[in-house]
Amino acid sequence: MYGRLFALLIVSNMFLLFFTSYSKTKQEILRFQFDRLVRTLGTVQLEKKIDVGQTIQPVMIVIPALNEAENLKSLLPKIPDRINSTPVGVMVIDDGSDDETVAVVRENGCMAISNLINRGGGAALRLGYDILQKTGGTICVTMDADGQHRPEDIEALVKPILNNEYDFVIGSRILGEREKDSAFRLVGVYLFGFLISFLLGKKITDPSSNFRAFRMDSLKSIHLYEDQYHTSELIIEAVKKGMRIGEVPITILKRKYGKSKKGGDVLYGFHFARVILKAWWR
Repeated sequence: MYGRLFALLIVSNMFLLFFTSYSKTKQEILRFQFDRLVRTLGTVQLEKKIDVGQTIQPVMIVIPALNEAENLKSLLPKIPDRINSTPVGVMVIDDGSDDETVAVVRENGCMAISNLINRGGGAALRLGYDILQKTGGTICVTMDADGQHRPEDIEALVKPILNNEYDFVIGSRILGEREKDSAFRLVGVYLFGFLISFLLGKKITDPSSNFRAFRMDSLKSIHLYEDQYHTSELIIEAVKKGMRIGEVPITILKRKYGKSKKGGDVLYGFHFARVILKAWWR
């Protein structure tokens, strides 16, 4: 009798494990399909509204934004229109804002592409990458909309790529400077820098930096999935694909207006670690 109960327990657990795995896989497939649909709609939106050939520049700054109108008023006018002789353009991916984000972007003569709903910074950036790949953008620079990244540092990110020294350049607050910030978050940057460097065998001091530049043609073989806590995913994939990666010092400023969308430090750290391990494992 006990043998039968034990066998039934084993079979039921195996069935539960299979069902859970199947449901998770099905959920991921649906999420990827939804992601492709939203990105396709965003690209079609762009084609209908603007002359892409007159707007996309060799160097494009891609900025995901959620209710960052006040910060963008200060940030956008400071972005250079050239680095040496190379033209620079700006594309802001509005991630479901309900303030004047889109109006501010257009008032400053920049491209504004909108997600229909808020999906997260990683999803917004994937839409930007899709557009640049389709329209022939050469170099992509990503930066935050909250004013923490200085436009003066864009040249330092882009020049090593223009000089064919690197394919991917990360702006590092650890190598540079930062205004006073949460001690807990700073410890997290050092901790995750150690973890990702250990896993990849490549020294990375600031894996949470969203201020970076890379060649768009190098992105063709990279697959990105994370909607949030996404900054390390691109670094891990880039190392796996053999991209030449370097870091340059930058200065991180305090946010001037509004609140961070990242959430609490502990929760952010947990999800960031999860994404590192997930991206490294696959």
